[in-house]
Amino acid sequence: MAWGVKAVRADTSRCTGKGIVVAVLDTGIQADHPAFQGVTLIQRNFTNEADTDQHGHGTHCAGTIFGRSVAGTRIGVAHGVSKALIGKVLGSGGGSSKQIVNAILWAVDNGAHIISMSLGMDFPGLARRLRERDGFPEELAVSRALEGYRANVLLFERLASLIRAQANRSILIAAAGNESRRRQDPRFEIAVAPPAVADGVVSVAAVGRSDSGLAVADFSNTGANICGPGVDIASAGLAGGLLTMSGTSMAAPHVAGVAALWAERLAEVGSFNALNLTAKLIGQASFNDLGAGIDPFDVGAGLVLAPQP
Repeated sequence: MAWGVKAVRADTSRCTGKGIVVAVLDTGIQADHPAFQGVTLIQRNFTNEADTDQHGHGTHCAGTIFGRSVAGTRIGVAHGVSKALIGKVLGSGGGSSKQIVNAILWAVDNGAHIISMSLGMDFPGLARRLRERDGFPEELAVSRALEGYRANVLLFERLASLIRAQANRSILIAAAGNESRRRQDPRFEIAVAPPAVADGVVSVAAVGRSDSGLAVADFSNTGANICGPGVDIASAGLAGGLLTMSGTSMAAPHVAGVAALWAERLAEVGSFNALNLTAKLIGQASFNDLGAGIDPFDVGAGLVLAPQP
């Protein structure tokens, strides 16, 4: 069993995600991977590249959310999900805000309950590129990056507000970003990146195993709402087997998978809506398995946990 599945207590939950529709907005998916047998995959390509997953990132993330066991190893948190929407929004050159927004609207229109986005925008990196590559003066590079940051935060906050106003049951989950470098300098902590930083989006930091309990990943951006396993995560790889990857991109699918489990539980008692689901995700998170001395600002409410039993 993948260690992240056990860490979030999905292995001891009676919920499987049955009846819940999950959307994965990423690099696409290898639809014929054994991990997705029995899952109805509805795919749409928002890029100008091939429909298939050329990178493996989206396949890995989807495997963590709802993948079936591969070679006897359970990789999926919500392995009872039977329908998933796969929006390809990232290609070899990344993706655009317009592509992501269009994919979110498509997912909502097609009944997605959980929308998982293991993607983000590196605006500190943009400022550096403008300065070093394009010769912008530092003040101008920073100003241009801040303009882009502000515009994107407003865009995704207004989109989240629109989704809430429609009174549907969709929630947005996004990776916090990987721009921090705590190993280089403990002070080198970058704030959560868009779209995760926008109000109305559940932002996810990454933790990994250590001798003293789970510890925040050195690359994980700070200020997230919640955390999930994101270091050395085994999931579906393009070759048809398993692949190990690290990143807040790996943590967000754990939260999306647990969200599917809570959605099933709430649906059973007739109280499934976006507000209640978000409250369960945040409210049931725990610090119990996190190592002593961890900065709460790095992990938000703590480690996401599946409903028990």
